[in-house]
Amino acid sequence: MHLTQSTVGRKILMAVTGLLLVGFITMHLLGNLSVFAGPDGINAYAEHLKSLGPLVWVFRLIMLALFAVHVTFGIKLSMENRAATPVNYSIKKRMKTTFSSESMLYTGLIILAFLIYHLLHFTVQITNPEISAAKLPLDAAMRPDVFSMVVLSFQKVFIALVYIVGMIALFLHLTHGLSSFVQTFGWNNGPSHDKVTLGGKLVAVVFLLAYVAIPVLILARFVNI
Repeated sequence: MHLTQSTVGRKILMAVTGLLLVGFITMHLLGNLSVFAGPDGINAYAEHLKSLGPLVWVFRLIMLALFAVHVTFGIKLSMENRAATPVNYSIKKRMKTTFSSESMLYTGLIILAFLIYHLLHFTVQITNPEISAAKLPLDAAMRPDVFSMVVLSFQKVFIALVYIVGMIALFLHLTHGLSSFVQTFGWNNGPSHDKVTLGGKLVAVVFLLAYVAIPVLILARFVNI
């Protein structure tokens, strides 16, 4: 049976693409945290990525395809569930589910909007051209000054808040998504269910604290130029 033609198949695609995307945000986080090492951290990291040439864009296109599949089937499954769920049963079901599971569609759409903004901000560098790495002077090692771009960006309250809201949405999405992944493959039977749920929440908390630390500490001037 073709994966896209059944609900189970679509859930498997959602689970697999979701796990791969978690792997991506893990690598992305490790790179972003290099901002705390100063210009020689994140500028060297950005220069290394640039040296990979077309491979970076191949990787980005793969991630974009995975994200597109995840979003497409996420919306489709949500619409199918809403259409197939009677009103009375839906009310009873909400009493047993968590906020993160009920808001998966909405947090997913917020993440999508945030991703578009993030790409325009730091990748294409058109939302704040006056502080883009392309416009700022090169650093002492003659590299694009990504460090200054990041610091100057997050010293603006609006930009910092956009990223914080985006990371809160990611936290809520992961809180349910990670346990849902395990459930899709039937690995949370019996007493392991609570452990899986707790594990998913702990992983989501780690991502939230680590990602939010960047704009918060820069906004608070713990990191400065």
